[in-house]
Amino acid sequence: QVQLVESGGGLVQAGGSLRLSCAASGRTFSSYAMGWFRQAPGKEREFVAAISWSGGRTDYARSVKGRFTISRDNANNTVYLQMNSLKAEDTAVYYCAADQRPRSSWYVPRMEGEYDYWGQGTQVTVSS
Repeated sequence: QVQLVESGGGLVQAGGSLRLSCAASGRTFSSYAMGWFRQAPGKEREFVAAISWSGGRTDYARSVKGRFTISRDNANNTVYLQMNSLKAEDTAVYYCAADQRPRSSWYVPRMEGEYDYWGQGTQVTVSS
């Protein structure tokens, strides 16, 4: 069974940077599309970023485009979320997710229902 473990969350001041990591178990990691979602207190979970299994395509929520970068290292079964120019509204629990059955090597899933595995989340708090 696939297991996802997030790390790298913490407290950072507005304008600062943070890099989240998601380590995945499973021999087929390289064929998984991967994504990041977040959930702030009192709000629903929302899409943040995703990357196709080939790594050739990415997609971002408008609220983070230009500030966040998703990447993957298949050799280490890890996906990253580099977060720059952080804002107070970025404060949330960030979840890593894996889509085991992407439609193609370039497909980037954006919907929660498309993902099969989820991590437990890591807290990101941005002070202002």
